[in-house]
Amino acid sequence: MQKKGIKQIELVRLAEEKGFKLGKSHISQYVSGKTLPRKEVLQFLADTLQVDGAWLAGESENKEKEVENSVRTFKKSSKLDNVLYDVRGPVVDQAAKMEEAGMHVLKLNIGNPAPFGFRAPDEVIYDMRQQLTECEGYSDSRGLFSARKAIMQYAQLKHIPNVTMDGIYTGNGASELIQLSLHALLNSGDEVLVPSPDYPLWTACVNLAGGKAVHYICDESSDWCPDVEDIKKKITPMTKALVIINPNNPTGALYPKELLEELVQVAREHQLILFSDEIYDRLVMDGLEHISTASLAPDLFCVTFSGLSKSHMACGFRVGWMIFSGNKSIAKDYMAGINMLSNMRLCSNVPGQSIIQTALGGYQSVNEYIVPGGRIYEQREFIYKALNDIPGISAVKPKAAFYIFPKIDTKKFNIINDEKFALDLLREKKILLIPGKGFNWHQPDHFRVVYLPRIEVLEDATEKLADFLNTYRQE
Repeated sequence: MQKKGIKQIELVRLAEEKGFKLGKSHISQYVSGKTLPRKEVLQFLADTLQVDGAWLAGESENKEKEVENSVRTFKKSSKLDNVLYDVRGPVVDQAAKMEEAGMHVLKLNIGNPAPFGFRAPDEVIYDMRQQLTECEGYSDSRGLFSARKAIMQYAQLKHIPNVTMDGIYTGNGASELIQLSLHALLNSGDEVLVPSPDYPLWTACVNLAGGKAVHYICDESSDWCPDVEDIKKKITPMTKALVIINPNNPTGALYPKELLEELVQVAREHQLILFSDEIYDRLVMDGLEHISTASLAPDLFCVTFSGLSKSHMACGFRVGWMIFSGNKSIAKDYMAGINMLSNMRLCSNVPGQSIIQTALGGYQSVNEYIVPGGRIYEQREFIYKALNDIPGISAVKPKAAFYIFPKIDTKKFNIINDEKFALDLLREKKILLIPGKGFNWHQPDHFRVVYLPRIEVLEDATEKLADFLNTYRQE
């Protein structure tokens, strides 16, 4: 009306000329949207104002809204609701934003040796280069014969019983095989006993496969060893498997033979599958020896996971494997399921497989890192003392791997949210750590430090941490 320069009184007059009874009060109600005119009146108004009748009635706007509301959107699967992987989670996302803004962030969040100057052995690199043109096609879904043969011989050195070539699978890292092995096993509601703290991929993969991760406590006062009694209390008729991470990530613990025998006995009494994650088995310090869980369980079905990522400083090559051992007769159908899933992914990275024989059979340069004078050993010594020297921080000395899982005095710093602590430290000191919740530790009183950087870098980081904590109080 305003655009056409028509007043209400003029509409009333025009309506009267056309034989319609229309008052100013009617028009006011139409304008306010309180009522809609009759069909014939609506058409009169549309013709008079030279507009579309549907538009005048508000129908075209509603149709536009309907179209807008009918646009299909895609959300993540509900299967991911209970999946957590904070090693590359919210705190890491914030660090990435800071780096994009030009800030330098010291990343102590992930066990990736290459950025800190560790290199794969020269012989391994040479062999991959030489064999690259022979690795262009698929391999057997289980892996190259030479790779599996070398893994079998390594298993024999570890005293793992009843290992055959057809019970060995190579993978794109042990991570792929962990996921594959759980998907092949679990039905909805099946339970798997997983340590707390854990390497979070285990909990995530159990949940993603439709199972339920039931966390058993690793006791800090006992060098982070599993609490056997807690495990026993948490076994139900739905429990299918027990996960053992040894050497442990994130604590750096190494389990003694006596404890492993107790864990095996629990699995024996309750007829559980044993999943043993041993990716750090060649990174053991202080003259200690790693004992493979499967070597103590010839009568049980055991799946052992390992690879080259950590021991040979070759994370990017994605070389892992799993080994079936022990009483395989009770798991024939399960192994057939794994074989089907393995066939579906065709095979693992063939150039990576090509170096397994050299890596396992040649000179083990990792041994130079884990003795006095070696980088990992000396960095372990430094970080352990430096963290314990900070008021409000205490830590158990790790015996293996390259992680330490210190405890923070939550009362002293009023910490009720460990993720907020990690974010506050990141924003103020540009240091990236992962809080304990990222490892399924259910109290806000721990965080993990990766001690792969050289001592001078670790010294700078711990000084900044001490300075940060000197005034930090969580609000």
